[in-house]
Amino acid sequence: MGIYSVNIIGLSNTKHLFEYEIGDAFFREYGTEQVSQGHFHAEVTLDKHETFIAAEFVLKGAANLVCDRSLEPFEFPIESRQSIVFKLGDRDEEMSDEIMMIHRDTATLELGQYLYEFIALAIPMKKLHPKFQQEEATDEDEDEAEGKIVYTSETKSDDDETDNDNNDGDAIDPRWDILKKLK
Repeated sequence: MGIYSVNIIGLSNTKHLFEYEIGDAFFREYGTEQVSQGHFHAEVTLDKHETFIAAEFVLKGAANLVCDRSLEPFEFPIESRQSIVFKLGDRDEEMSDEIMMIHRDTATLELGQYLYEFIALAIPMKKLHPKFQQEEATDEDEDEAEGKIVYTSETKSDDDETDNDNNDGDAIDPRWDILKKLK
């Protein structure tokens, strides 16, 4: 049983708090290229009931990232609160992002992978060093000021066409008069 595993069979039907200090050893075990270093304090509250376990994950700390623009390392602060419900059932299945069905005979919950995933989800796609944040915000404001172009595939409605046909002020080409008689 690992450091991030919790024996759920021995837990009573009440709330239980588990605290973890997450460091580089954690990221060596669970990490990928996206996040490989950092330091976090994690609190996991398991609220056990007869048919399910509600888990709340609270993470506070910083991930060591590399800026996409300058390749400089920097600390990115993260505060995250996520919840998962583990339903006790007859099979293991991910029912949704927040609901996992686990076999009722499951002895332990491995929380480490969930902790890592919640840290990874809090990291933006575009990793910018704090010294570039203001510049990026200014660029976004300029983009919004330029306006937006909206493309549509809608065709002109029949009502609009008949309105134009009934407009007496427009001169009608005599060739179109012949076609109007065909209606």
